[in-house]
Amino acid sequence: MATIALDAMGGDFGPEVVIPAAAHVVKNSSDINIILVGDEARLRECAKTHNIDLDKHFEIQHASQIVEMHEDPRHAVRKKKDSSMRVAIDMVKTGRAQAVVSAGNTGALMATAKFVLKTLPGIDRPAICTTIPSYGGHTHMLDLGANVDSSAEQLFQFAVMGSVLAEAIDSTHAPKVGLLNIGTEDGKGNAQVKSANELLKHGPFNYIGYVEGDDIYSDRVDVVVCDGFVGNISLKTMEGVAKMISTMMREEFSRSILSKLAGLVAYPVLSRFKKRVDPRRYNGASMLGLTGIVIKSHGGTDVLGYANAIEIAVLEVEKFVPDHIRECMEPLLNSNSEDTVTKTEKEKANMEAEA
Repeated sequence: MATIALDAMGGDFGPEVVIPAAAHVVKNSSDINIILVGDEARLRECAKTHNIDLDKHFEIQHASQIVEMHEDPRHAVRKKKDSSMRVAIDMVKTGRAQAVVSAGNTGALMATAKFVLKTLPGIDRPAICTTIPSYGGHTHMLDLGANVDSSAEQLFQFAVMGSVLAEAIDSTHAPKVGLLNIGTEDGKGNAQVKSANELLKHGPFNYIGYVEGDDIYSDRVDVVVCDGFVGNISLKTMEGVAKMISTMMREEFSRSILSKLAGLVAYPVLSRFKKRVDPRRYNGASMLGLTGIVIKSHGGTDVLGYANAIEIAVLEVEKFVPDHIRECMEPLLNSNSEDTVTKTEKEKANMEAEA
C-alpha cells in the first residue's frame, strides 16, 4: 500500500481541492493511504462540508503553519518548520510516507525538499519534469524552472533522470532522449549546449541528438532536456498558446447563428480534442534527483488535476523511481568520468548550504 502525504494547505484553494481530490483517488483504488497535513480543525470541517469520511484510508497530521504562495523560499525553510509543506516532506524523510504532493509555492517546495531529503549521489541539483501532450501520447521535459543556469554536467544528469522516469512510468524500452536547441546541426547552439551534447553522446541512454521546439510535440522524442530558464519559458508559452486557441475558437463559434450551428455539429470532435490536451490530465510535475518522491501540482488546478498529481506520486512509488535513478548513476560515479558527470562533494555541500 502506497502512503502519500499531502500538503493540504498549499495552492490557491488548499483543502477545498486537496480533500475531494484525495477522496476521488481513494475511491478508485483501495491500495492507497492518504495523510492530510495541515490545520486539523479546518481539514475536518472541509471534509464534513464535502461529506467525505476520513475514517478509512485517511490520516490527519496537524501542522500549525502555512507557506504562502509568494513567500521567500529561504524564509520558508528557516522559519516555517511546522508548515504543512515541511511536515509532509519530513514524513517522507522519516519513512512514514513514500511520497509527498504539494500545490504550494514552487520555490519553497524545492528548497525545503532539497534541504530535508537531499539529492541522490551524483546529482548536483534536482530538476522539475512534467509530461506534455504530443502526437505519440506525451513527452517528458526537464528542467522546467528549478535551475535557471545549468552546466553541461547538470544537463547530462537531467538526461539520466528523464530517461529513467520515462522508462519506469511509460514502460518504454530505451526512451529517446533529445537536447533542446535552436537547430539540429552540430554547429548550432551556445557553448553550454554544445558541451552537453558531447557528454550526452556517451551517456547510458538512447540519445538521438539535438531537437527543436516543434519536436516536443512530435513522436520523434520521448524526453526533452534543457535548462530551467528555457524550459520554463517553453512551458509558459505552450500554456499561453493553448489559452489563445481556446479563446479564439469560442469567439469564432459564437460569432453568428451559422457559426453556433457549426459549433454544435463539431462539438463531439472538439470535446475529444479538448480531452486529449486537457492540462489537468498532465498536472503533477516530478522533482527528480531527490532521495524521496516529491510531486508539484499546479497551484490553481481543480479536483481532477490534483487527483492526477496524486496518481503520479503513487505510480512513482510503485516504480521505485528514485532507486532506479540511484542505480543508473552508480556506474557513472565509479567510472573515470566522475569529474565530468558530477561536481565534487565540497561544491555540492556548498550549494546545499546556499539553498
